[in-house]
Amino acid sequence: MDIWQTEKLALFIAFVIPGFISIKVYELLYPGVPRDSSKQLVDAVAYSCINYALLFVPIYAIETNRVSQSSPILYSVFYGFVLLVAPVIWVWLWRIIRNTKLIQKAAPHPTAKPWDYVFSKGEPYWIKITLKDATKIAGKFGSNSFASSGSAAEQIYLEETWLLNEKGGLDRPKNQTAGVIVTSSEIAYVELMKWRK
Repeated sequence: MDIWQTEKLALFIAFVIPGFISIKVYELLYPGVPRDSSKQLVDAVAYSCINYALLFVPIYAIETNRVSQSSPILYSVFYGFVLLVAPVIWVWLWRIIRNTKLIQKAAPHPTAKPWDYVFSKGEPYWIKITLKDATKIAGKFGSNSFASSGSAAEQIYLEETWLLNEKGGLDRPKNQTAGVIVTSSEIAYVELMKWRK
């Protein structure tokens, strides 16, 4: 059996690619435990079928009006949209629906870890990190800072390191600070403070 025959290759593209695109876009939006692509084949086929079900009316109209013969360019553009663009749109729409309060009451939040939830917002914070040995590190988490996400171990880069005063408040940035990287193996807990200049 030759899987590279035109008909078999077309079936593979039609029933795997749209679903695979949806899965990968979803994983980008909601990082989690990575799964082997070979184990996602059934999911990809299922999501491809959902894609075709949602687009049934326009597909039926295109096919019954024989657009492939009257306007081959429009036909190619339409199926390019069906295979490559629509799967991305469905994921974005699902993300919007999934983040509504009504749905969140009925289903668990799609973001697995609070760490990912907080830092995926992209908001600036003043941060105090208490290490397991009780050492405190403080700094600025701004636009040039970074926090790991998904299946990666929790690590954080603060773009500025600050000195703490006697009361535990942020006093001033360290001289010539270029920031600090802290790994999850050292962190006991992280305190976030609303950003104020």
